[in-house]
Amino acid sequence: MEPTGITANLHVPDITAARDFYLGYLGLSDEAMNLGWVARYQSPDGRAQIQLVTRDATAPELAAVSVRVGTGVDAAYAEALRLGYEIVHPLTDEPWGLRRFHVRAPDGNVLNIVSHRDD
Repeated sequence: MEPTGITANLHVPDITAARDFYLGYLGLSDEAMNLGWVARYQSPDGRAQIQLVTRDATAPELAAVSVRVGTGVDAAYAEALRLGYEIVHPLTDEPWGLRRFHVRAPDGNVLNIVSHRDD
């Protein structure tokens, strides 16, 4: 696997209520994406970003981080299966434009391994 980006996913009860802290205090100013249940905010240069998540629309558990792997998502899925890692959410083409799966790391954290249409 060759990650092209890793973004922290913070569980919040209400994105709108949490937004001011992350935009105002941290200085993140650009809303890169907002689906209502997940929103990504980033610095103007795109180098710093965070996702606020209230729930996951299709997966049973929230992921601690999202790992972008470009076109390598199918290979990453096959490797996770080969290594015997627990797949929490199967490889899925999501209606909002992602191809992804969730895998549980040996330490218990869930990772969202993802390919965006624009990768």
